[in-house]
Amino acid sequence: MKILGIESSCDETAAAVVEDGVRILSSVVSSQVAVHHPYGGVVPELASRKHIEKIVPVVTEALASAGIDAGQVDAVAVTQGPGLVGALLVGFCFGKSFAYALDIPWVGVDHLEGHINSVFLESPCPDFPFIALLASGGHTNMYYVSSHTRIECLGQTFDDAAGEAFDKVAKMIGLGYPGGKVIADLAKNGDPEKIQFPRPYLDKAEFNFSFSGLKSAVNRYIQTHPDDYKDQVADIAAGFQASVVDVLTYKIISAAKAKKCQQVAMVGGVAANQHLRDHVTAAAHKEDITVFLPSVELCGDNAAMIAASGYYYLKDNSRPAGTFDMDVYSRAKRK
Repeated sequence: MKILGIESSCDETAAAVVEDGVRILSSVVSSQVAVHHPYGGVVPELASRKHIEKIVPVVTEALASAGIDAGQVDAVAVTQGPGLVGALLVGFCFGKSFAYALDIPWVGVDHLEGHINSVFLESPCPDFPFIALLASGGHTNMYYVSSHTRIECLGQTFDDAAGEAFDKVAKMIGLGYPGGKVIADLAKNGDPEKIQFPRPYLDKAEFNFSFSGLKSAVNRYIQTHPDDYKDQVADIAAGFQASVVDVLTYKIISAAKAKKCQQVAMVGGVAANQHLRDHVTAAAHKEDITVFLPSVELCGDNAAMIAASGYYYLKDNSRPAGTFDMDVYSRAKRK
């Protein structure tokens, strides 16, 4: 079964063709980083307009790269939420129309479940059940995954997501947007021990997160060192990154122990951070836990993961078939 996946939840317009949920025939992503960079973050109105401009050429390119035409698509999977409503509507309405015109089934996909299923697009992949940590610009959630479509949320962020904290700290120290990669690169030249920032573990027995206090601690340091903080940006970046990594690592290993899982996966844009990947892998090795990490290309928002999730939804009838009265949703649904 060849599934056309469409993703437009935030600032990437993406389309992909995936066969049987595992074989990527094509994956095209049009980024809007240059559009939003001057504003220090994603501007919803601009994101929606760019999606309108890019959705047709991106889908056209995905079909061409897969070597198929529209008539060879068996079904459509499109992100339904969570995300920016205006951005979501562009892809969602296009996916509905595409499927209707070809008289093929379509299904709305949860963006977060798409990230989790991204680990099955490469080999090796985990067995069920496993623990999944989703860390991105909009979400930081912990899950117990018992099948492709049975996913239990164990914890989530109370405020800033990990990726959001990276972006905001980068803006504070004048590094621009997006902040994840620039802080990771800068931290390589810094000393993570020189400036000690708090580790916001919250309740160590639970799997919730909060990064607003850490963000505030960085801001306080900048305010109390107005004359010399610019000479310490590498150390600030390294200290901040070390705090986030320590918390995420502790929580994912603790969740695995609590649920008696010997396999964990880390997904989402923050999972591309090499220091985090190395830290989690090392901690898991000490506990005889196997870690599964998508390639960096599959960590960010993409449509291949949406197509994969759509395949599993359609295969086991775990989601109702798409109808024209279905709508997008902005906030994550509680599992």
